[in-house]
Amino acid sequence: MDTRSRSAITFAVLAVSVSAFALLQSLIVPVLAQIEREFHTDQATVTWVLTGYLLSASIATPLIGRIGDVVGKTRMLVITLAVLSAGSVVAVLAPSIGWLIVARVVQGIGGGVLPLAFGIARDEFHERMTTALSVLASLTAVGFGFGIVLAGPVVDHLGFDGLFWLPAVVTAAAALATLAFVPESPVRTASRLPVGPAVLLAIWLAALLLALSKGNQWGWTSPRVLALLVTAAVVAAAWVAVETRVPVPMIDMRMMRVRGVWSANAVAAFVGFGMYASFAFLPQFLQTPESSGYGFGATISESGYLLLPSAVASFLVGFCTAPLIRRYGARAVIASGTLVMAAAYGGFALWHDQAWQLFLTTTVQGVGSGLAFSSIAGVVISAVPAEQTGVASGMNANIRTIGGSLGSAVMAGIVTAHVGAQGLPSEAGYTIGFTVLAVAMLGAAAAAVAIPSPAVFAPGPARSAPESMRTAPTSPARTAGSGPTTTATPGPRTASR
Repeated sequence: MDTRSRSAITFAVLAVSVSAFALLQSLIVPVLAQIEREFHTDQATVTWVLTGYLLSASIATPLIGRIGDVVGKTRMLVITLAVLSAGSVVAVLAPSIGWLIVARVVQGIGGGVLPLAFGIARDEFHERMTTALSVLASLTAVGFGFGIVLAGPVVDHLGFDGLFWLPAVVTAAAALATLAFVPESPVRTASRLPVGPAVLLAIWLAALLLALSKGNQWGWTSPRVLALLVTAAVVAAAWVAVETRVPVPMIDMRMMRVRGVWSANAVAAFVGFGMYASFAFLPQFLQTPESSGYGFGATISESGYLLLPSAVASFLVGFCTAPLIRRYGARAVIASGTLVMAAAYGGFALWHDQAWQLFLTTTVQGVGSGLAFSSIAGVVISAVPAEQTGVASGMNANIRTIGGSLGSAVMAGIVTAHVGAQGLPSEAGYTIGFTVLAVAMLGAAAAAVAIPSPAVFAPGPARSAPESMRTAPTSPARTAGSGPTTTATPGPRTASR
């Protein structure tokens, strides 16, 4: 097989892997009510089908990205896809809601697909890295939207089990294709795994996301929520202190202070805040009965179709961002995308009486998210040395997930605080909620202004560390960005690439 064909297959495998994980994030969002009926449980318990997945993905994403930098990204991608497939099978066979929650926790480990795929793309597609990263990043947003769109038709034709059988088959096939066709990365970090920092990271992330997910149910000022928030703050401070002192850090704090890294992470948090919250609550808005005075009484499938234009627009825009970045720079592209998203959410808050208005605003939102999502990953990756690609992109994806969980919690608090005469959320709750999302996107645009200009993606695994991360010439044995000595293990690449 020639180099060009192998590259095409590699990209196809990465695209399928990223899409499968993104779909699993949202497939169950429109069918939570049906899951509640299927397993004879209550709403408080069924929300853990989402929360368990979110917690697991938040912890696993940066950890697996770091392990991939150490033992090999392709090897870890095969393992992660296999775990994702196994979690889907467990979900199909789950006899109770408890087992389904466990299965979703296992699926959440698949969050490691994102940093691994971004790292492999950087190593493989040198001259075309910008385009590859843009498309892969946009697939994370597109997959989330398509998951909500596909949920209704899948349940109608294949039943509830189809939501997990399809991802199980797809991810298993992707694991086999990765093993057979994707070459191993030549860039490795020769070091031990940072077990201590990983444990601390898991504790404070779990405490934070548990508080965010249960705040509305337990009360934001309840002892349990306050205790979790205090625990998260204390352990997070301890984690940062440990990371700055251990010889093998999991997240290099000097790397996180690089302007291209922290600015892109701030944008990711704001964008996640808006996108996850909007996709979670738009179907609920549409499924609200017409008797409420504002809802459309839509079915699961009908409410999912509303997001189809958004998903399509986001995907198509992902193919256009590479030339836009080369011409105008990532800062301008990302700032423009976040402003477009702000306009979309503001439009939804003001005009939502007719179906055409919702289709228009969601399409505009898709254009904005396509511009932003497909560009953020490249900014982070271009700002760090090649051996830190996995951990840097993993943390960026993780911060986006944390922002999404916070956005969903805030949106839920706003919507449920405004209840109408029928016990349903009032129209004012959605109006205020989407106005808040529009303001959050203005925050994302402000953060985008801090992105270095020109933020040009510098391809090639041998790229040196940014100026702020380079060591003095008298310390050649260690890189300031990584702590441990790094090595480049030769791979099957040709000199022409």
